[in-house]
Amino acid sequence: MKLEGEKLESSDCSEGPKGKMTLLLALVALISALGSSFQYGYNVSVINSPAPYMQDFYNQTYFNRSGTPMDSGFQTLLWSLTVSMYPLGGFFGSLMVWPLVNNCGRKGTLLINNLFSITAAVLMGTSELTKSFEVIILSRVIMGIYAGLSSNVVPMFLGEMSPKNLRGAIGVVPQLFITIGILVAQILGLNSVLGNADFAVGWPLLLGLTGIPSLIQLLTLPFFPESPRYLLIQKGNEEQARQALQKLRGWDDVDDEIEEMRQEDRSEKEEGHFSVLSLCTFRGLRWQLISIVVMMMGQQLSGVNAVFYYADRIFQSAGVDKSNVQYVTVSIGAINVVMTLLAVFIVESLGRRILLLAGFGLCCVSCAVLTLALNLQTTVSWMSYLSIVCVIVYIIGHAIGASPIPFVMITEMFLQSSRPAAFMVGGSVHWLCNFTVGLVFLYMEAGLGPYSFLIFCAICLATIVYIFFIVPETKNKTFMEINRIMAKRNKVEIQDDREELKDFHTVPHGQAGEKGTSSSKL
Repeated sequence: MKLEGEKLESSDCSEGPKGKMTLLLALVALISALGSSFQYGYNVSVINSPAPYMQDFYNQTYFNRSGTPMDSGFQTLLWSLTVSMYPLGGFFGSLMVWPLVNNCGRKGTLLINNLFSITAAVLMGTSELTKSFEVIILSRVIMGIYAGLSSNVVPMFLGEMSPKNLRGAIGVVPQLFITIGILVAQILGLNSVLGNADFAVGWPLLLGLTGIPSLIQLLTLPFFPESPRYLLIQKGNEEQARQALQKLRGWDDVDDEIEEMRQEDRSEKEEGHFSVLSLCTFRGLRWQLISIVVMMMGQQLSGVNAVFYYADRIFQSAGVDKSNVQYVTVSIGAINVVMTLLAVFIVESLGRRILLLAGFGLCCVSCAVLTLALNLQTTVSWMSYLSIVCVIVYIIGHAIGASPIPFVMITEMFLQSSRPAAFMVGGSVHWLCNFTVGLVFLYMEAGLGPYSFLIFCAICLATIVYIFFIVPETKNKTFMEINRIMAKRNKVEIQDDREELKDFHTVPHGQAGEKGTSSSKL
């Protein structure tokens, strides 16, 4: 680790020609996101529309077993478990990121992860045939593990394969496919499609379809290259890394990128790989770690799930017929997709920081106005329509910044040795906050009513303040350049770390990561 004041190796060697979107790179992004991120979004939304029919199945199954109707409290508990086991499984999946990506690689982890999805799909698709609602709850846990892994590994995989001038755009692609998955689940979940009680083409088939993208990925991903950075820095195979880069870039001269990887490799050679414990205790990466925790907490605690929960009632209060609410919900899902697609095209021109500030800013303002509109909609007729506008503005804000950019920033703010542990921490925070909002929002809504959104407004505002003062712009910069920017934020701690690093460097290579050495190579 080079400390402040020491001569830095130039990272300009990676300037070269700007990377282009080759067919292979586009296919890698497509297959990775379709087989993984799509299913994350699909399973977030898939049980919403068929919920009444699934609850009837729970009741009928219980009655057939016991001869007595299911108690309403027990039914509420079972359905709460069905919903909440998904984010809880996501938390467990996030805990598996660090060991799997370091031992099996990024591509290998995605391939292994498909087994979770296919298993869950088969169990859910046959749940009515086997007359078991317990299988559905178990499958939601398994599907959550799958989503927890994929939501962290896919951004890491694509971020490491992308040229720096396309890293932001490609990094938003997983979030785009999450929104597409939500939209597809909403469309297929319409009562006129699969959101019904028909055994042949009803909700069991709707749940079981989630395995198809995984099967596609399992059959096609082996033909695509592994992350070049993983091959060179962690596996030490420069030749395979070079070949992978040549295929991904579409030209033979990849010496600039190889040299940048060598610089990163040299600066990390003595230190091994970070464990989660060492990442959390090492002061040289403190502000990077705090930043991803704040952004992930802001992403989930800003109330996106609550806004979706309130949406149906808001639309009904504005005069939308109850039978048509699900179609309006689909239209909101379409807006979510369109705005996330827009983020893909503007993230490289506007940058990550401005999209984060704009996204959380729109969410903050819309939550404040929504609180006012919900309180006045019984006395002022047009306030109902203002509520709809607030929901749309909120979805736009989340789609362009709050949802997609934090995962991009984890990839960019950490180097190879600390990135898996960083994704494990960020992913765990993401899923725990998701689980928490799902668990406590009903109580918040019962106690505070529309004023619940003031809490979300305050969280958005706090996140904006932190991003404005702490989080740097990272567009079009190499990982080493970004690391040097963050080093200035950690400079007050670097001197204290000098003695700490001396001790770390006495540890044999491969064990030092357990001691907590830094990937902040200055």
